[in-house]
Amino acid sequence: MKILHMSAMVQMLRLPRSEDMSEVEAVQVAEPEENQKKPTCSQPLSEVGSTGNGFNIWIFLKRNAFVILTMAAVAVGIGLGFALRHVNMTEREIKYLTFPGELLLRILQMMVLPLIVSSVIAGMSNVERKDFGKIGLRTFTYYLLTTVIAAFTGIFLALLIQPGKSSQRDSGSSSGKTEAVQSVDAFLDLIRNLFPSNLVEACFRKYLTVYPGSNSSGNPAGTTNVSANTPMAGTSDGINIVGLLVFSLAFGLILGSMGTEAKPLRDLFICLNKAIMLLVNVAIWYSPVGIIFLLAGQVVKMTNAADIGRDVAMYTLTVIAGLIIHGCFTLPLIYFTITRKNPFRFYAGILQALSTAFGTSSSSATLPVTLHCMEENHKMHTQVTRFMLPIGATMNMDGAALYEAVAALFIAQVNDMDFNLGQIIVLSLIVTAASTGAAGIPQAGMVSMLIVLGSTGLPTEDISLLLMVDWILDRIRTATNVLGDCIGVAVVQHLSRHELRTSSPA
Repeated sequence: MKILHMSAMVQMLRLPRSEDMSEVEAVQVAEPEENQKKPTCSQPLSEVGSTGNGFNIWIFLKRNAFVILTMAAVAVGIGLGFALRHVNMTEREIKYLTFPGELLLRILQMMVLPLIVSSVIAGMSNVERKDFGKIGLRTFTYYLLTTVIAAFTGIFLALLIQPGKSSQRDSGSSSGKTEAVQSVDAFLDLIRNLFPSNLVEACFRKYLTVYPGSNSSGNPAGTTNVSANTPMAGTSDGINIVGLLVFSLAFGLILGSMGTEAKPLRDLFICLNKAIMLLVNVAIWYSPVGIIFLLAGQVVKMTNAADIGRDVAMYTLTVIAGLIIHGCFTLPLIYFTITRKNPFRFYAGILQALSTAFGTSSSSATLPVTLHCMEENHKMHTQVTRFMLPIGATMNMDGAALYEAVAALFIAQVNDMDFNLGQIIVLSLIVTAASTGAAGIPQAGMVSMLIVLGSTGLPTEDISLLLMVDWILDRIRTATNVLGDCIGVAVVQHLSRHELRTSSPA
């Protein structure tokens, strides 16, 4: 009888576990807390332990295949370009040479619209204002504040160091009066584009103020007896990314507030976001091929290779300096000012997450380790970590904002284009918006960088200059993104400590 009772009890204990298999998403969210503590920490140890049996090289190559291929593509592309410099290639032949690279840019541009819209709607639709009112407000305030600070840090360093100015070329600048008018109109155009009158048109066209007396590419409405400096409504080709981001943000928040009634549509966008990320992961493997021919064409067209190499080196140092300032001074200062605790002791508890971010170049892939470090090492409240970290992996991109601001000004300086105050303000807002919607996957910064270049009127083909060093900068800025997420959890938990005491225990 005791055996029968024991078997019945075992079956009763097992049945709920099999029924719980239908709630896979809930299990995945709780992955790093209890059952996944040991696997998370033991995976690197198992790989280290395999160094003695000869399989470590294969594991290393498999895990870093994309980085190795990208570095090899950079070397091959530069070598091919210098080899072809001795051949007097015509503009037509150079155009044919860069055709595979042009395909890479078109593939990345194809991913922009579905990636940004689906990621923002999916992320915002999971925000429940009823449960996370004050915590949510503090979270988004922190994310927005740190992203804007990072963008302005990058802009300040790029204007101070001017990494793209070592190739000295003379260019005539426009008159101060025209720049002042264009600065005001550029800022007003940004506000107009925040609220597009037609969402379908916003997918391929944006508002642009044009002047009848200038040879603008915009399409003004035909009127007569108008002064040459009178601003008129026009359009320009390109995705109105800021307008789509505003709509996606509002639409996602509305879906999140509708509860179970909006679950089918919410699941649709979450599934679409996952599918687009998988598609980007597949398409990105073509980038080494495109990089070879993009760099080869860029080297062939260079008039002075030494100047371009110096420019790229200065650009790399500028980005790294900005990321160090943001990660070692700005974020610790915010942490210390609010919590009055030693930020470097806090850093010691998240070293595993930072090293994983540097190794994977993906804040989304680092998320389980980040959760483990914050909940186990720093004993952070799960109500804060489970809310902030998944959203931060998509929306809080401090490193990406700083990198894109420096990169845009670097390309402008290489092309002898001077940004005035109004254009710099517009650039900072565009960088903030583009980095907010960037995906937390490797090399997704290339997609958002195309958005910034297209929105500011900079040549997108010059992105090949950035690809030479993007493989290392991507890793550093990903670690900065994850660091910003962790600091944000500590700051928001400290500010929300009274609400967390009154809430139910996690």
